[in-house]
Amino acid sequence: MEEKIIKYPHPNGEITVLWKPERCEHAGICVKMLPQVYNPKDRPWLKPENAGTEDLIKQINQCPSGALSFIDNRV
Repeated sequence: MEEKIIKYPHPNGEITVLWKPERCEHAGICVKMLPQVYNPKDRPWLKPENAGTEDLIKQINQCPSGALSFIDNRV
């Protein structure tokens, strides 16, 4: 079975945040680093427009489970 991937494009077009819910360990690093972007109580829970590209990339690279990744649309 193919892994579920939810895409959250940044409005500036530079990146698309990818979330693989089955892989998420709920470590909370994303929420701690960028609470304005990640709020599990909101729908959608991930709002990439609330942070800049570089801040998002820095946070995504800290995800311990690999549930968060991104596509760099700048290349």
